[in-house]
Amino acid sequence: MSKQHQFDVLIIGSGASGLMSAIQLSENLSIALIAKDEILEGSSYYAQGGISAVLDSEDNFNSHISDTLNTGFDMGNEDSIRFMVEQAPMAISYLEKAGVKFSQKEGNYDLTMEGGHSSKRVAHVADKTGQSVQTNLLAQVQQKQNITLFEHYLAVDLLIDGNTCNGAYVFDKKSHQVISFVSHKTILATGGASKSYLYTSNPDTSTGDGIAMAFRAGCEIVNMEFTQFHPTCLFHPYAKSFLISETLRGEGAKLILPNGDEFMHNYDDRLELAPRDIVARAIDHEMKIHGFDCVYLDISFKDSNWISERFPTITKRCYALGIDICSKPIPVVPAAHYTCGGVNTELINAQSNIDNLYAVGEVAHTGVHGANRMASNSLLECIVFAKSCAKHINENFIGKTLPTIDDWDASRVEPSKEKVVVTHLWHEVRRIMWNFVGIVRSDRRLKSAHHRLQQIHKEVNDYYQLYTITDDLIELRNLVQTSKIIVESALLRKESRGLHFNQDYPKQLDKAHNSVIIKS
Repeated sequence: MSKQHQFDVLIIGSGASGLMSAIQLSENLSIALIAKDEILEGSSYYAQGGISAVLDSEDNFNSHISDTLNTGFDMGNEDSIRFMVEQAPMAISYLEKAGVKFSQKEGNYDLTMEGGHSSKRVAHVADKTGQSVQTNLLAQVQQKQNITLFEHYLAVDLLIDGNTCNGAYVFDKKSHQVISFVSHKTILATGGASKSYLYTSNPDTSTGDGIAMAFRAGCEIVNMEFTQFHPTCLFHPYAKSFLISETLRGEGAKLILPNGDEFMHNYDDRLELAPRDIVARAIDHEMKIHGFDCVYLDISFKDSNWISERFPTITKRCYALGIDICSKPIPVVPAAHYTCGGVNTELINAQSNIDNLYAVGEVAHTGVHGANRMASNSLLECIVFAKSCAKHINENFIGKTLPTIDDWDASRVEPSKEKVVVTHLWHEVRRIMWNFVGIVRSDRRLKSAHHRLQQIHKEVNDYYQLYTITDDLIELRNLVQTSKIIVESALLRKESRGLHFNQDYPKQLDKAHNSVIIKS
């Protein structure tokens, strides 16, 4: 007989949105928070840049809203954006009370500029903002008696009865057993799907688990074609997924070719501070026309003491790899960074179209990013919408008898003797996505990718039915499903807008529309 847990609320994911949701939920509710790896492992922890908020008297909400809408190519939901922006100063205040010590300059916030912003409004903790947010939120979670943490637990599928979610089947990576987590409310906080791509700034946890599970459950998945490629990921054979923060460009760093020539003036009047989609395409174009493996980001003209104090994490990491950023430029390439689409939710309360199922953070489509996410709005989105999600649950929670759930049935499967299949397909999916569904797309490449992904999807599902599940197989199943959704969403969009650039449809349509994928 399989083990079973019962909780009032199940939170799947332990990033900023998952931790914040747990903290904000009523202490009268029993809460399970599961992490697929260690609690702090995830994209939130590695967020270097900061959190955007109107904190300067010369800035204002309307400007932040306008910048976000413009960066999102008019696809953002203005009501959602306004809610997020107006809540931002309070989010900063809350994090400070939780222990986050934002960098100061002469007694004020050391606000910096990033791509898409018209004012300095990015609060940061040197270049390790996400780390500070995560560790302080976790400390608060650990103080609450009603929250139980489960490390190394990977969700397999949601428990769906009709149009109602009753929790999830979860794989215990240590015991290799599937456990039923039965709950009144379930919050997806699983992050994005950038691991679908061969090159990514994200950690290994970003395999689109929540999006894939939500799709299989019947959720609307919206605008998944908008994968943001961060322009500057460190290019080095031993540097796995190490991001070079946009704040370097905010502080004046220049993008240059190997011969030292600058090139951003050929693409946008905002130069290095153009939105990420423009900068990423510019770098991609320069690499392709010249046959370069990378370009370079140069901040070495700044004072070396200032560089090491402002960017201690980046300085140390690069130095360990033989790159002194105080004296020479940093080799960089674009890499998949952020999933702007996701599980469709109601404007503020984070509810999906499945009863009792919520989504917060990168897994969700809240409408705030549109066709391109503005820098440093992601951690903000996590904090603001996690709080509103918890508020909605607190105000609408009705305790009732939890349903009886059948134990996970593994009687008809056996251990695989062909695990090489999983490894091979992992690499094939990511290479297909990189080569055919990358920064610049075409219908021909998209259709080729879709054809092969359909085949792989069937192969993986057949394998899943025959053999005992493992964590690699669970993630591969989700990765294939999410990649297939990305391609199908891209094929639906007959224009180029924001992060989606299709050579066959280079112009932007007059009217914006969402692409919606739902299980038939």
